[in-house]
Amino acid sequence: MSDTLQAINNIDKLTILESREKWDVLMQAFLSSLDVKEKTRQTYYWAMTQYFEWLQKTNRALHSLSNADIIAYKNDLLRKMLTPLTVGVYLCAVRRFYAWAESSRLHPNIARDVRSPRNRKGFKKQHLNEAEIAALLEYAKGRNIRDYAMLNLIVRTGLRTVEVVRADIGDIKVKKGRRILFVMGKGHDAKDDFVILTDAAWEPLKEYLTVRGDPVKKHPLFATDGKGHRGERMSPRGVQYVCKNAIKAIGLDSHEYSAHSLRHSTAVLMLKNGAEWKDVQRVFRHSSPVTTQIYTASIEEELRLQRCPEAVLDDAF
Repeated sequence: MSDTLQAINNIDKLTILESREKWDVLMQAFLSSLDVKEKTRQTYYWAMTQYFEWLQKTNRALHSLSNADIIAYKNDLLRKMLTPLTVGVYLCAVRRFYAWAESSRLHPNIARDVRSPRNRKGFKKQHLNEAEIAALLEYAKGRNIRDYAMLNLIVRTGLRTVEVVRADIGDIKVKKGRRILFVMGKGHDAKDDFVILTDAAWEPLKEYLTVRGDPVKKHPLFATDGKGHRGERMSPRGVQYVCKNAIKAIGLDSHEYSAHSLRHSTAVLMLKNGAEWKDVQRVFRHSSPVTTQIYTASIEEELRLQRCPEAVLDDAF
């Protein structure tokens, strides 16, 4: 038996875990059993921490829980107005934990039959139209050369936040006369795909790198400029903040707009301006065409709002 599992046994199986230290022993064993990426492991730890705090708040002993308690936890999350997606993440972690606990003979799997709430199909995030994108870039251009180069790159290539963060200066190359940026996509372990940098995407980026004076290829493409951390790789939260702040600055202050709205906007505007959905699939590196075709729902919604068939009744009576 491993030292960690022996330590768990010393807690008398899954008895009341009144201290955070004992909970962390249990989490160490659980998380080390997962064959997942480190970011996913951190997400599970964060989600399970919310579960632990709920157990403490509701005075529940871990060893005496049943399926009804997991359902109560789910309902409590929904009462807090969390999105179905967020609740699903919490419950996924709990299900994985109890599956592991059962396989380790620590506790029956009481979460096996608890379902995640259904998420509405389509996008909850809104896209920006042409005028709003222009206003966004105009705002960023007059404020910060780095932010302008970053936002301009995102809206012209559809890069994800994580792809922006992972990009290095050395990932910019020329292939058959085209300037490209190699990217490490979502769930990938290598920079095995690329986006094309048109002149409109490249020129602000070139100006930013020139002003930054940082030609080292292994350095991050976008670096922090805060005191004490200048030159370090930006975090996903930092990139998201830049995007959200610019969106709010042009008057779109709603939870329906986020950093992902810019990627969403890129796809919608490509389709509206003549690109085929298969071309968009290549640019966005979607493994399934079904994912790309979802963006057409945004176009249909936009046309629905513009044409407004209800308005024909205004003159009828």
